[in-house]
Amino acid sequence: MNLRHLRCFIAVAEELHFGRAARRLHVEQSPLSRTIRQLETDLGVTLLERTPRSIRLTPAGQVFLEEARRVLMVFEHAQTKARAVAAGHRGTLRIALAGGVGRTRLSALLALCREEAPEVGIRLFEAPLSQVVGGLSNDLYDAAFAMAGEMEAGVVARPVWQDPLVVAIPARHPLLAHKRVPLDEVVGYPLVLCHPQVCQECSRQCERLLRLVETPPVVAEYVTTHSLMLALVAAGYGVGFSTAAHAVACRQADVIVRPLDEDSAALTTYVLHPEGTMSEPLRHFIDRAQRVGHMPLDTQRLA
Repeated sequence: MNLRHLRCFIAVAEELHFGRAARRLHVEQSPLSRTIRQLETDLGVTLLERTPRSIRLTPAGQVFLEEARRVLMVFEHAQTKARAVAAGHRGTLRIALAGGVGRTRLSALLALCREEAPEVGIRLFEAPLSQVVGGLSNDLYDAAFAMAGEMEAGVVARPVWQDPLVVAIPARHPLLAHKRVPLDEVVGYPLVLCHPQVCQECSRQCERLLRLVETPPVVAEYVTTHSLMLALVAAGYGVGFSTAAHAVACRQADVIVRPLDEDSAALTTYVLHPEGTMSEPLRHFIDRAQRVGHMPLDTQRLA
């Protein structure tokens, strides 16, 4: 068994289709199938249940998938550290991103890190929150950004950014009569909201906001990306929520952005890190993240 076997298994386990996995790996389907059979023989367990129409992971396969991902991540981190040292870096921080971290804030933070600590490399990973929390506990990540503030024992969550919520409104819409839109006026129209299963923490914070009004909202559509929300709003499906940071980065001519007339309407982003003593590079990184959180956004670019 080698790393190639692990990469092949991960592709098949994630795609649950040998044809798609083969295209993803740029290999033929038959050799890929033989590789997985050989891996199962070497392990002495069945990783995949195969039927004429589909495949699915066995319980052993589910466990092996998580461990295979971890092994590859550790190997890739070892490569990154070696290359960083060879390039003159003193170290590399592994930063995970769970959910919709604002691009404007993240870009400002990375630029500040390159300016003040160019000798420290930064590697970014995108992963679901549950995987991120496990990775922090297992030393796969040094820190992470997420919209979740309640963590299990062993992981600390610190608020770093609080971005005001704004309303994304179609052009020529009645809500544009307001310079600051009252929340009870917003819920009088269909809403395009982030999907609660894909964007759990963002959705939870929006739900808390909507509970401030008595009128139950009517949801026109749930979306998994900010760009799809803007497309549906532009098409007149409803109005959506965004943040000032996202609005600055993702302007669209047929969508007008207005602030909410609600002082508590904001989304909070947290930096997560393991409990205990922090390395000096990580401590400085978190300090820079908090400084970026206090930087004013270019709100003149909001419509």
